[in-house]
Amino acid sequence: MAIAIIIAVVIVLILLKGIRTVKEYERLVVFFLGKYSTVKGPGLVYIIPVFQKVMRVTLRTITMNIPSQKIITKDNVSIDIAAVAYYHIVDPKKSVIAIDNVYDAVNQISQTTVRNVVGQFKLDELLSSTADINVKIKDVIDGHTENWGAQVTAVEIKDITLPDNMQRAMAKEAEAERERRAKIVAAEGEMQAATKLGEAADIISAHPVALQLRTLQTMAEIATEKNSTIIFPAQFMTTVEEAIKTIRRDSVK
Repeated sequence: MAIAIIIAVVIVLILLKGIRTVKEYERLVVFFLGKYSTVKGPGLVYIIPVFQKVMRVTLRTITMNIPSQKIITKDNVSIDIAAVAYYHIVDPKKSVIAIDNVYDAVNQISQTTVRNVVGQFKLDELLSSTADINVKIKDVIDGHTENWGAQVTAVEIKDITLPDNMQRAMAKEAEAERERRAKIVAAEGEMQAATKLGEAADIISAHPVALQLRTLQTMAEIATEKNSTIIFPAQFMTTVEEAIKTIRRDSVK
């Protein structure tokens, strides 16, 4: 009787061992006697002890760093590039059956793809069209991982290290470009100012009194600074001489 109780307890314990809890972001790939059976989860599932084996797979997005590696661009510039890839499992069955270690596989194919794709572009294109290159790298990697039940959602180049001599050359080029733009802006300003001055001269020549008014305005502006210097414009002296001549003619008469 005691032996029967012990056997019953052992059987119950073995049966209870088959109860598994699967989280919302997980799935269990079930094998029955070595053959694929089904995918279970999430929630509370039961696995037949001894006869069924399971592999737990996460469906969450995995962040994978692509280590820095030396790459030669299309214009023969040696650079170091580091990137990051984001992927998740969309088919738990393929991720277990079709590939031994899906994480290592995605990591390796990502490194080789970054090297091959970046090598097709010149340095200027790489620096100015990074977003387009990221999309191209993602599409190539995703084409490989589709058969492994994984989907790559994004690939981002996060660091580009240039040789020291190339950095100095680019700094000089950027400085020269800024100086060129500054000279162009200054020249355009001078041209606009000269145009406005020409228009003002035309207006003043048509109205001689305007020049005298402008002269008086300038003298008033100088006087606000409490200057002891007195300035007599040429036009003012001419006016004074004409006034003196007029007075003399009146006195002679």
